Formats: sequence, C-alpha cells, structure tokens
Amino acid sequence: MLKFKNLFLRQQLVGLSGFYRSERLFPSWAASCLPLCFSAVDLAGTKNLHSHGQKGQKGFRERKLSSQVLDPMERNTVIGENTQNGHLPSTYDAAMEALSSLITSKRRGDRSAINSKYSKLDRMMMYIKILGLEEPVEGLKIIHVAGTKGKGSTCTFCEAILRECGFKTGLFTSPHLIDVRERFRLDGSDISEEKFLHYFWECWSQLKENVRDDLPMPPLFQFLTVLAFKIFASEKVDVAIIEVGLGGTRDSTNVIKDPVVCGVSPLGMDHMETLGDTLEQIASHKAGIFKHRVPAFTVPQLSEAMDVLKGRARDISVPLEVVAPLNRSTLKGKTLSLSGEHQFTNAGLAVALCKSWLRRTGNWEKLFQHADLEDNLPDAFLRGLSTARLSGRAEIVLDPSTESSDAAEGRENTKGDLVYYLDGAHSPESMEACARWFASAVKEEGPHKSFHHVSSNGHIEQGENKKVTKNILLFNCMDVRDPQTLLPTLVDTCALSGTYFAKAIFVPSLSTYSKVTSANSAIPLEIPSKDLTWQFNLQRVWEKIINGKADALCENSDMKIPESSPPPQRLIDEDVSNCSPSDGEFSCSAVVSSLPTTINWLRDYAKENPSFRIQVLVTGSLHLVGDVLKLLRR
Repeated sequence: MLKFKNLFLRQQLVGLSGFYRSERLFPSWAASCLPLCFSAVDLAGTKNLHSHGQKGQKGFRERKLSSQVLDPMERNTVIGENTQNGHLPSTYDAAMEALSSLITSKRRGDRSAINSKYSKLDRMMMYIKILGLEEPVEGLKIIHVAGTKGKGSTCTFCEAILRECGFKTGLFTSPHLIDVRERFRLDGSDISEEKFLHYFWECWSQLKENVRDDLPMPPLFQFLTVLAFKIFASEKVDVAIIEVGLGGTRDSTNVIKDPVVCGVSPLGMDHMETLGDTLEQIASHKAGIFKHRVPAFTVPQLSEAMDVLKGRARDISVPLEVVAPLNRSTLKGKTLSLSGEHQFTNAGLAVALCKSWLRRTGNWEKLFQHADLEDNLPDAFLRGLSTARLSGRAEIVLDPSTESSDAAEGRENTKGDLVYYLDGAHSPESMEACARWFASAVKEEGPHKSFHHVSSNGHIEQGENKKVTKNILLFNCMDVRDPQTLLPTLVDTCALSGTYFAKAIFVPSLSTYSKVTSANSAIPLEIPSKDLTWQFNLQRVWEKIINGKADALCENSDMKIPESSPPPQRLIDEDVSNCSPSDGEFSCSAVVSSLPTTINWLRDYAKENPSFRIQVLVTGSLHLVGDVLKLLRR
C-alpha cells in the first residue's frame, strides 16, 4: 500500500501525530384473486442453499398443482447453518435485534413514529452531546456528499483516492447490502466485528441511560449516523467521507457544521414522497448541505436543478464549481474499478473533491509539490480510481456452483455458465445507466468476446464453443416506485444496443424493512407475507411491454388453466417469440414466491444444460441485490 511507500511524508501531513499501522481485518407460485391470469407452474424448493456439492442436496421436480405460483415445498424451513467459523457471537445477534428495535416505520415513505418536541437535527445534536462527541465531530475533516445517483460511488472513489495518498480514511455510506458493518469502512475495509460491537454497545448504553419522554432512542439511521461519528472520531481518521442518507437539508448527517468540502452528484426524481415531486424541490433539499463559504462541487445537471444549486450557493457565499466527467485519457491506460459510463461522471466529481480536500487541509503541496502533473492525475489518484470497490453496483458475479474443475484442467466443461449482473438501480435515470452497462457487459464478458448472432428473442449464439446465451431479468422494486417507468426504460435502452431478455422473473426480496440482519443470519425460504400482488403487478407491466396483451388476458375470466404443470425448463426454453398469452399463460415471465428457490432453479438449469450461458440481470432494488449476493456467498 502507498501508506507504507510514503512513510517519509506521514509526519508532515496535517492532523497526523505520527505513523500508524494499517489494519486489514476481514474478519408459490400461489395466487388467490388472479388464478386465471397466470400459468400453472410449481417448483419444489430445496431445504438448504449451502454448497451445491454438499451431500443430500435435493433438486427440483415437477408437481401437478392448480397453484399458479412457484412455491417451495418446505414452507417453514429455515436455512440456518452458518459459515465454517460457526455463529457470530451472541452479542452481535443482540446488536442486530437492538438495531431492529429502532426502526420506527413499517415501510419506506412512512413518517417516523417518533413523537418529540424537538426537530430531527435538534435531537441529533442532543445525541451527539450525550456521547461527548461535539468537539470530536467538529475536529473531523469531512467530505460531505449528497445526490440522487452516484453519491455512494463518488464517496467510494474519494475514500480510495485519499487512502492511496497515505491517509487514514473513514467512509460512511448507506444502505448496506448484507451486513450493517458495510456502512462503516476504516482504511477501505468494513469495520471489524470486534470494533463494531465495542462502539455499538458504548453508544447504545450511553443513549439508553439518557432516554426521556421528550428524547427517545434515535431511529435507526440517526443512531447509525452518530455511531459513524463515534467510530471515526475514536479511530482518529484523517478524513471522514460522509454520504447523505436522504435529501440533505433535514438529513441526519447535516449536523456537520464545517465540512472541508461538499459535493452534489447527479440529481433526478427519487424519494418524491419525502423530497417533493419536482426537480427544483429535490435540488433544494440536496443544496441544504452547503455551508457558508465552504467550497462545493457538482456535475452537469438539468437546468431546473442547476439553477437551484447555484442560487443556494450564491445566497450563502459558497464557491460552487461544475465538474466535467473524467476524461478517459487521464487514466493512463488504467480502467475505473466501478463499471459503467456513468462512473466517469462520479469519478470526475471525486477527483475534484479530493483535490479540494488536499488543498484546504494543506496537504496538496506537501504530497505533490515536486510532481510534474500539468493536466495529469497523480499516481495515487489513478490507483484509487482503479481499485475502489462498491458491491451491488454494476457488479458481475459468476455463480460458484457452476464453476467446473473440468474447465480448469483443460477438459470440456460439463456445466453451463450462470453469471449474475447485479445493479441496485431503482430510479429512471439509474435504470437507464444500468441498462447501458448490462448491454455493454454481456457483449464484453462472453467466454470469447465474439458474438455471431443477436436476435430479439433473447438468445445469443457465442463464438467458438457455440454456447447459447440467454438473458434473464430477475426483478423486484419497492411499491413506491413506478414500474411503468422503470421497466420500459430498461427494455428500450437494452434494445438500442441489440440486447434482449429471454424471460423475466419477479420475486419478493428476502430482506424486510423492519429487521436488520447480518451476513450470517438465517435465510428463510420465503418471506412471511404470502401476498404477491405487487409481483403480479410487475408481471402485468412486463407482459404489456413485451406483447401488449397483458390487460386483455387478465380481464378474460374464461381463460383455461392447464391441467398439468409444464416442466421447469419450459420457462427458459421457450423463445420470447412464443410468448403470446393467447393460450392462457404468461410465458414471457414468471412470479416466484421464493428467492432461494429461484437461485437453486437457475443453478440446476445451468448444470443440466452445459451448452447454455445464463446471464441474469438482478436489478430494481438494492434489497434484492443484497439478498442475491448473500445467497451466492453462502
């Protein structure tokens, strides 16, 4: 690491008392009121989602049921065996339960149930005072970033760049995908379990002792925010990069009074139930993080948003600079570690924020005064941009169960490929970026990167080994989103690049809005609620996009239900060109009640069809992306 290469610089950097040692601690288908609208298919689940090579692993079999939804046989089975190290300590489980008790709303968009005479930010300041963090927080040298899209990526680039410059870094982002510790990074790694528990229970105990009628325990995000301040202050980080949770003006992170520099990533229409239904209103909330005379940077925005940002900056004497996307040529042959063309915008913003932070803290000249940079980036910047990591955003994962030792030893692979393309896009703008990335990635990531034929039926024949590629969409989104905008954006943008989906699968997420879980939490085969109304609604939107007849199908109460279930392969085997609903079925798509069932089904299909490469785009929800990653890592 540069940290050790540049030790001669360390004692000169502002705010540093000496050298430090870098830590690397890694430590069913079931329908009630819509029986005539959906094909009669049922797949039996498996009890466990451990290694597919484990003895006793059960496969799938056909069942003849009149049920309309893929439904696991073992409804109440919990996948509970943990990793080789066994269960996490009980105190960690207890911490997750304690965090879950701080969730004050049933679903996103609901107003907090907290009754207090104090405003959110007033309460935040009171919590900070109780924990004795007023001076420590003021002493943090903070980069504060708001935005609709890309703020997490921007923060991640900033952290990697400054870490490569030799600084001890703290990064606070949200949400987490698998484990809450992901939200707190120290020197590029998730905080260790031991440190997390130490700081968690210290904060929890102090706050609990000071609860009163007009000052209850903080809701979840407020607690996590003060916990981040506690961690970063106690660990004496040189720089704290703080991502805004929601909006800006009234966000819990906006107790930061004197950041070193602020940034606003691309803005768009999201969280409208809280921030307003116009771009001007949303931009006003984001600009709320600007502080008097503190430099701020943003990226090219639509005029409605830019006018608001510039107006707010002018009102409080903020020097606001608009940063162009990073020029590819400045990378000197390196590539951004986060995929997608949109990341050049985020990278450009991160570079500007880091340069400003270095200059305002007096470190730029100390680090680079003798470097001949001109328009080039320092090598430390290039290393940061090419090594930053952020899970669940434009991430490609080969399912480990389909990796074959035959291929590694030069023999013909006896299994098909199963590759997941994961991106938590959930707004129209981010969905368009996701679609562009996926369309590009599936053409670049093939076994031989050569494609002989692309057709609108979702099948692609690849070169040399003649593998047939099928693109599958695995989708869910929260019911505050608009699928009639998200899904057409995805389909149309992919189609512009000649990328089509063979089928779509709609499945509820395992994660619930009311519970905080860890990486080793037990995985239920299906969520407690059996209501799949939302997933069926997503399916109808999809079918309408594909063939325009979904509404007519559901309105026809005389449609015939097949007497026997087709084989599981039928869902993937049939071309999209045969997806006509005239026979009473939605054969372009499926609603599946269980995510583990879906993953196992895809795995079995890939194993049984070595000539196929199944490419699954998982998108629409960071919760869904996190759940898939958790299952794949088990």
